[in-house]
Amino acid sequence: MNRDDEVKALGVVVDRLAERFPNLSRASIEETVQEEHRALDGGQVRDFVPVLVEHAAKARLSG
Repeated sequence: MNRDDEVKALGVVVDRLAERFPNLSRASIEETVQEEHRALDGGQVRDFVPVLVEHAAKARLSG
């Protein structure tokens, strides 16, 4: 997965989380996704980054 594909996939993650958490602002969801993405930024294998980011962001937003 190249960087452009990863960014597009993260946009889809934000969309899904916005649907799942309609009571939260989109800005808050985007910020959470960005924070989780930065936490994984140093990794070499990028294929699963969007899935890992979505899982971590969903856990944070649920709590």
